[in-house]
Amino acid sequence: MRALSRRLRTASALGFHRLRPRLLPIAHTATAAVVAWYVALLLLPDPRPAFASIAAVIAVGATYGQRGTRAAELIGGVVVGLSVADVLVRAIGVGPLQMGLMVVIAMSTAVVLGGGALLVTEAAVSALLLLAAVDPTAATVGPGLSPIRFAEALIGGGVALGVTSLFFPPDAALIVGRAVQSVFAELGRSLERIAGALADGDADAAQRALQSARDIEGHIAALDDAFSAGRETARLAPPRRAARGQIERYGRTLAQVDFAVRNTRVLARSALRFTRAGQPAPPELTEAVRDLGASVWELAAAYDDPRRTDEVARLARAAAARAAAVVERDAAPAVVEIAGQVRSTAVDLVRAAELVAHGAPAPEELPTEELLLAPT
Repeated sequence: MRALSRRLRTASALGFHRLRPRLLPIAHTATAAVVAWYVALLLLPDPRPAFASIAAVIAVGATYGQRGTRAAELIGGVVVGLSVADVLVRAIGVGPLQMGLMVVIAMSTAVVLGGGALLVTEAAVSALLLLAAVDPTAATVGPGLSPIRFAEALIGGGVALGVTSLFFPPDAALIVGRAVQSVFAELGRSLERIAGALADGDADAAQRALQSARDIEGHIAALDDAFSAGRETARLAPPRRAARGQIERYGRTLAQVDFAVRNTRVLARSALRFTRAGQPAPPELTEAVRDLGASVWELAAAYDDPRRTDEVARLARAAAARAAAVVERDAAPAVVEIAGQVRSTAVDLVRAAELVAHGAPAPEELPTEELLLAPT
């Protein structure tokens, strides 16, 4: 009995842990559904404007945290899908074959109207959701597009856009911050894997490190999207304007972070070529790559505590110094290639640290040697 009680408490705690961060979006969705109902009731001669609430619920889920242009496109897909579904339900009823025809026509209509991939997909999803929610007797109402249904879909989409973009927008700084930290987490782990592969002379591990470094590109793309959406939200939504400073701090460093990711990818390729010989790299070179990884972890923390940028720069410069010392003793082309990428990545991290700490323009004109030798 006690074991069962403990399991129930554990399950309850886990369920609450999963639910808590989603309570606010759930409340926003419910608010949009209710507001859309009453707005449609006020403006249209329909005593039960469920269409508006359906459109609002679909659009809130699709547009939460999206840029205005993408949100508008998604809402357009909702309106197209619901409208096409309404016409077909009235004309041919409901059923599996009607469902397939509905998806074809909804997506084709979205394409003809010039919609992108998001609009086309959302049109199909909206049509299917309406089909699942509709009363089968709706087919007896008669064929043809109902202007009231179309208006309800527009009202629901408009209410959703207001809820997600103006009145209850997502936490813009949190969205961007999570995307940035995702990049740093993958970048730091990739550098650690490269260092381990070099230390062991393990070509298989180096191959995995290279794949890991390549996978960061997806996180960079997500970061670009998150930054654009976050900046737009902070500019347009009154409750999130206080986040503009934090978002701009992230934005100042995006280019340097992207450079560091690219140089790490090249570093991983160089490490793979080196390890195919089956020999471990000089210990100082391995430690230099480890220093780069440590510098990345410090940079990830520096956005919340800019004082840590001194440690970012110290570790990056230590990595560059170790790499230079190795080259002085061992001028083998493979070693020189790896050391060069270590120094290039170190430059990117030092410049990113300067931007986090001071917000000045990136010192692109400062020669590499001066930058790496400058006091922290």
